[in-house]
Amino acid sequence: MSKTKIGVVFGGRSGEHEISIRSASTVIEQISKEKYEVIPIAITREGEWKDPIASMAMLPTGAADSIRDSVSKYQEGRVAILGDTSFSGLTYVGEEGASIGLDVVFPVLHGTFGEDGTIQGLLEMSGLPYVGCGVLASSTGMDKVTMKTLFRDSDLPLCDYVWFLRSEWEANNNLVVSQVETKLGYPCFIKPANLGSSVGVTKAIDSTSLRAGIDLAAEYDRKIIVEENLDMREIECAVMGNEEPSASLPGEYIVHDDSKKFLDYKEKYSGTGNNEFVVPALVSKELTGKIQKMSVEAYKAVDGSGFARVDFFLRNDTGALILNEINTIPGLTNASGFPKMWAGSGLEFSEVLDCLVEYALARHKDKQRNKTIM
Repeated sequence: MSKTKIGVVFGGRSGEHEISIRSASTVIEQISKEKYEVIPIAITREGEWKDPIASMAMLPTGAADSIRDSVSKYQEGRVAILGDTSFSGLTYVGEEGASIGLDVVFPVLHGTFGEDGTIQGLLEMSGLPYVGCGVLASSTGMDKVTMKTLFRDSDLPLCDYVWFLRSEWEANNNLVVSQVETKLGYPCFIKPANLGSSVGVTKAIDSTSLRAGIDLAAEYDRKIIVEENLDMREIECAVMGNEEPSASLPGEYIVHDDSKKFLDYKEKYSGTGNNEFVVPALVSKELTGKIQKMSVEAYKAVDGSGFARVDFFLRNDTGALILNEINTIPGLTNASGFPKMWAGSGLEFSEVLDCLVEYALARHKDKQRNKTIM
């Protein structure tokens, strides 16, 4: 029985480039080599697509070694989008023009140009099955402002926030500061609307730090969102599936140093030991069920498919559960919550990856039923 050829796309033109490489490494190490022939496809920070040999060189040693034998048969070449009578899709093209078609693509790309619907649209046009959410869910799930609008229309509870465009900030920053201070006050959190992994996120305690935080966020995105500060716990829940998604047991970040309650990029990924991710979250059985139910509702609100991670705030003062955001390509590193939550729910990561490929193929098959010609 032939193996399924799966192209793992990673890297990309995003502030989360390094996290993408780490996530892809975990996927490549954990995926079954008996079932899949893994073809790595790296995208550089400048947007250049690399051939399998060059892509393998961008991976850590463990991940590279796990696929070295299968990748070594490919000559140096290029990755291209092809369309003709015999093949349409994303493929590796060797020096002599011989192409190796892919059965399914797994975009392990975080942030812009990967999690925002752009590569999903490319794969749709290429006619290839791919893992994860489609164009609509990816684009709306990436934009925190649009995402919150969809959540609000689904009657899901949210924190207070203010959003504005970079051009509005540059035209009248005093007005923006006044709006934030009037509606939210201090402290508050400033975020680029279209990024994750806490890249470009800062906490403001006064107008000076607010201005500095907005300037930083504006380096990453044209749209900025500022959210109220809450005395809360951070709870996450993993979701998988297409029309009938299921939710994992929730997990929770436990922060050991009270002076660093805000988990920025460094705290999340540097391995400082200041925080740990616990599954299941330390909540009641009733609240666990509520988190799972709300996670599925959030997933459906953006028309999710494949997989996602849904993040919550649990207020310490009122006990209220508040939806924060959805991540349509969550972190998949060995330090990330998504694989840990499914492991805590009884599914090893290799089994999760099998499910994700099945969901991708099923969704592609279903979409092929759609008429495109009258």
